[in-house]
Amino acid sequence: MSTREQVEALLTKVAGGVNTLYDSDFLLTWERSRPELELVLSLAEALQQMVRAKLPTRVFDGRLGMSIFRDKSTRTRYAFRSGCSLLGLNTEELSEEHSQIAHGETVRETAAMISFLSEVVGIRDDQFLGEGHAYMKEVGASLKESYEAGVLPQRTTVVNLQCDLDHPTQSLSDLRHLMDEYGGLEALRGKKLAMTWAYSPSYGKPLSVPQGIVGLMSRFGMDVVLAHPEGYELEDEPLAAARRFSGESGGSFSVAHSMEEAFEGADIIYPKSWAPARVMRERTRLLRAGEGDALDALEKDCLAQNAQHKAWEADEKKLALTREGEALYMHCLPADISGVSCERGEVTEGVFERYRLKTYAEAAHKPYIIAAMILATRFTDPGQRLLQGLPR
Repeated sequence: MSTREQVEALLTKVAGGVNTLYDSDFLLTWERSRPELELVLSLAEALQQMVRAKLPTRVFDGRLGMSIFRDKSTRTRYAFRSGCSLLGLNTEELSEEHSQIAHGETVRETAAMISFLSEVVGIRDDQFLGEGHAYMKEVGASLKESYEAGVLPQRTTVVNLQCDLDHPTQSLSDLRHLMDEYGGLEALRGKKLAMTWAYSPSYGKPLSVPQGIVGLMSRFGMDVVLAHPEGYELEDEPLAAARRFSGESGGSFSVAHSMEEAFEGADIIYPKSWAPARVMRERTRLLRAGEGDALDALEKDCLAQNAQHKAWEADEKKLALTREGEALYMHCLPADISGVSCERGEVTEGVFERYRLKTYAEAAHKPYIIAAMILATRFTDPGQRLLQGLPR
């Protein structure tokens, strides 16, 4: 079957179906149904094949894809721009520093002002536990209000580019990577995935990646193990979702307090540092209160706590515990690589270098996932819309 025929088969499969993502926001994967997630995955796969076959993908003639990044970003920032460009959207990023927000402009006002002719607003707000997701919901509420009042010509979509709870563009990109590695969603059933904490010499890493991974991978019959030292617990909401989904999918979800235990017989390993939930909540309070000295003390305590767990490093010895010693290593990047980016970190140079190009391939799915989210939320029948643009 030619690439063109593969694309047509993929798009025909999703065309004509009920699209419950249309005219909505994409914020948390565990709030979305499995058919909705599979639609995004199928569209992303089709778009990737269309690019390789040099088939047209531009379904918009201009208009804007707006973004708001309230934290540093490389992959997600440019994946959003790439995904928008792929569909024919121009991009613009709001600089809060140079906007009227400093002069008291409210969230609702900002949301309306940047959405006059925008199709999507992508937001990254992961620094403050308890606030990022709430901020995105407030932006969405403003867009709904402005549209219903006739201020906006359409209800602009909000896409979560990472919040305090979830990182859906990352976890779905990771899932697409696993589909490519193992041959589709059904092939993931029964695979063991170890989502483990790993040592980092830095402080305040968000919880959203591990939460997103356990909340998503548990939906596809995988045996998901979350491992971390005592005191590095995640938020309850994604853990409850992982338990529920694992029961529904025929997989399993468990928590361990040893990296070695999690790695034992694993097919996939995902060693990634994060800060304890209690630390992130206190960090948010101190930042908002402007208590600089207390914040410095919290950071010092957190780094000292991390330093007690330097053995939580993905090395060759632990990799040997995995299935045939050949588990797939995954990371959202950038990784803390021992002897490269830091003296001691999440993963040894040897393990990382062995899988480095695969982590690049993992990241390469993100522009297509973001474009697929935009397509699914902007068109009632996104599969048919892409089919219509194919040359005859």
